[in-house]
Amino acid sequence: MIRTLLRLLAAGLLLAVLALGGAAWRLHMALEQPLQLSAERLIEVVPGDTPSGVLNRLQAESVLDGAFWLRLYWRFNLPGQALHSGEYRLTPQLSARDLLGLWQRGEVVQYSLTLVEGWNFRQVRAALARQTALTHLLAELDDQALMARLGLPGVNPEGHFFPDTYRYVRGMSDLDLLKAALARLQLVLDEEWAQRADNLPYATPYDALIMASMVEKETGVPEERGQIAGVFVRRLGIGMRLQTDPTVIYGLGERYTGNLTRAHLLSPSPYNTYLIDGMPPTPIALVGREAIRAALHPVAGNSLYFVARGDGSHVFSDSLDAHNRAVREFQLKRRSDYRSSPKLDKDNP
Repeated sequence: MIRTLLRLLAAGLLLAVLALGGAAWRLHMALEQPLQLSAERLIEVVPGDTPSGVLNRLQAESVLDGAFWLRLYWRFNLPGQALHSGEYRLTPQLSARDLLGLWQRGEVVQYSLTLVEGWNFRQVRAALARQTALTHLLAELDDQALMARLGLPGVNPEGHFFPDTYRYVRGMSDLDLLKAALARLQLVLDEEWAQRADNLPYATPYDALIMASMVEKETGVPEERGQIAGVFVRRLGIGMRLQTDPTVIYGLGERYTGNLTRAHLLSPSPYNTYLIDGMPPTPIALVGREAIRAALHPVAGNSLYFVARGDGSHVFSDSLDAHNRAVREFQLKRRSDYRSSPKLDKDNP
């Protein structure tokens, strides 16, 4: 009787060992199997998806086998590990273990959108519309309704977003990106305003933002930004009109086709600084930190005029006579390769 019990016990232990060994082998095979892919593909994990659900889906699509064993591995080896939503890039070289590693690390596919210094808000909206991986919540809203969604009802959107490269994952929205750009602009503006020079003609940081936008549009040469700001600040100080072409162009909107005429300069507009006193009512473009800093630290001097040389830089003059001479030299006898902005680097167009 005892011998029989011992034999049964031994047989049971042997079966248990074999079962455990078989399970370990099955788990090993499930983890090390290569994904059945002939080309790269993306899989999307949406909020609410679970590892079990996605593994079952991939097995149904014949991308992998042994979803049961992979679910057990996740449950017992990664308890409480969240499955980050987003897209995951699968390649033929990946194993099922590699896939679980991607999920564990949350290595979702990232996209990027670059908002460029000097862009206006129409260009920002057009760039957002081209992002196919974004969820579009704002496309049907006008600018006023859009700003209300951002918590700024009645605020003009121009200039309120910081030019930078913003990364996002599928499932994020255009609203999310604009919130990030809005917060970034406010942070930078607050930081620079706190370190501003004395005796500036700005009542608020928003005034400085308007000035910075004109500086941004007038020159892309870094060392000239402070000089441009200095000219504008001195003009404001003596009651002289700013007379800057970019504000006129902005006021023309889509009517501007690339050729600024005398008729345009005589056309009334809140943005026509040839006709209005002081600064325009809003910024005219996105501005970077350097333009904001220049507006808050204008270079001292006597110059009241500047004219483009044609290579992207400017000639600064203290008197109208000197300015007119520069105009005759650089504007009336334009070089064949004349341009008012700097030439772009060939590797960074």
